[in-house]
Amino acid sequence: MRNSLMYGQLVFVMVMWGFNVVAIKVIVGQFSAVTITSLRIFLAAMVVYFILWGTKQVRLPNRQEFYYIFLISLTGIAGHHFFLSVGLTQTTASNAGLVLGTVPLFTSILAVKMLKDQLSVLRIIGIIFGLVGVSFVILVGNINGLALNAGDIYIFLAVLFQAISFIYIKKATETMGARLVTGSTLLIGSLLLFIISLVMEPNGIASLQNGTILGWGVFLASAIFATAIGQFLYNHAIQFIGPGKSSIFMNLSPFFALLGSFLFLGEQISIAHFFGFILIVMGVILGSGMGDRLIYKRRLYER
Repeated sequence: MRNSLMYGQLVFVMVMWGFNVVAIKVIVGQFSAVTITSLRIFLAAMVVYFILWGTKQVRLPNRQEFYYIFLISLTGIAGHHFFLSVGLTQTTASNAGLVLGTVPLFTSILAVKMLKDQLSVLRIIGIIFGLVGVSFVILVGNINGLALNAGDIYIFLAVLFQAISFIYIKKATETMGARLVTGSTLLIGSLLLFIISLVMEPNGIASLQNGTILGWGVFLASAIFATAIGQFLYNHAIQFIGPGKSSIFMNLSPFFALLGSFLFLGEQISIAHFFGFILIVMGVILGSGMGDRLIYKRRLYER
């Protein structure tokens, strides 16, 4: 019963995160990308801490917990959101959504190294499929034709940083609640991003004057729902069912990103996008180990 609730929770998060790619594309089009991202994440942190204060779950982490919190803040918040926001100023939301869909694949690869998972033949095939799918989206699905877009490379780096953070989230939530990990990492990550913005975007604060009512509305929705509530719910799922199973649901995020980019931004979805999407989904299913588990269950049933 608990797993069923977790799975439903993860589907809800993927809907929010898929459409959030479109939301961030709108936001960075009106404001300085890194500055507005640091403020969006800071607002999300305040929302989570408001919940923590209300439920009396705020406490100081010990040394080991702070070590994991800082690593998550550096990779999953500062690193991931920096490259995501900057990347979306140079590529389409549809491309970004598809590349972000490879997070489970790279989480699985990192788990081999960091959590001592084993690579089977199916998982190796899946990794190859996933990498080919990403390459297809970046090169063939590019709006400028067969070209390497810097924005897509930034999104790819955002994927790597987020995958690394999922491993550390699993370690951190072994002794800390998911809410406290979420609030702490969002707060520290937002401060790191703000420091970066002061160097990269000296006129970033001044750009806030350029926002429209739509832009600020999207900013609030993205910060409160996708970043605060979405990150908390996802970290909560990692705590109970692990990074591997949780990351499989990120297969759904590219679909909603494609749908949102078509409906709200009017972006053209090409055959290349769909072909890349199929390869990525196949790669994630095999590369994450889900194919191995299905074969194992089938053999048990046949016995």
